[in-house]
Amino acid sequence: MITLYQFPRAWNIPNPSQFCVKLETYLRMAGIEYRIAETLPLFAPFGKLPFIEDNGQKLADSRLIIGYLREHYGDSLDGHLSAEQSAQALAWQRLLEEHLYWVCMYSRWQYGAENWQINKQAIFQGLQQPWADVVAALYRLRIRGQLRGQGIGRLPAAHIFELGRRDVAAVSAALHGKTFLLGNRPSSVDASAFGVLINLLACPVSSPVKDYALTQSALVDYCRRIQERYFPELGEPKFGN
Repeated sequence: MITLYQFPRAWNIPNPSQFCVKLETYLRMAGIEYRIAETLPLFAPFGKLPFIEDNGQKLADSRLIIGYLREHYGDSLDGHLSAEQSAQALAWQRLLEEHLYWVCMYSRWQYGAENWQINKQAIFQGLQQPWADVVAALYRLRIRGQLRGQGIGRLPAAHIFELGRRDVAAVSAALHGKTFLLGNRPSSVDASAFGVLINLLACPVSSPVKDYALTQSALVDYCRRIQERYFPELGEPKFGN
């Protein structure tokens, strides 16, 4: 059986990591059996979570892992997509994972002392003091460098949040009148979307982007629908601050 290594659960959502949520949601959508092992990035290949172990092989990076799962366990999610829909899925994945994700990371790791403390407690809850504070501070510096390298971290906060608001508006418009991002059947891009959006809407970290997203009923209903369908043991997500 596949072992999924990820952060401990927090905030009444599947995981405080967008990519851990993405991968576990994919496994559940695809009906692939797995077990969870809680860990921290210190012990992960590439120093990042999630990663999996299957048949003695460790694999990291959610994109590569999903490619492996498709090859070895079949592609039950995206076979119904047209070429046009597959292209749309890739574009949405890029917007979510390579742009809106970084806006959310800025909100958690750099925007305000209270947000940082909430984030630190959830991410590093498995470490004892004083190591928790030391490791958290080192990772915060690392994330700051990644934000600057990506480009988001070089902008004023107001500009960052305006860019994030545009992302949120685009996804909300795409979901209007649909059950899933590409229609009435789930596809792998919904795992990506849910991972980012549930961590925006239902974590206790505040930001102007979150405030705007909470006004978009299509996004709130989408996240509620996916959590109730694929993570019923968690109950309804708690939206708001």
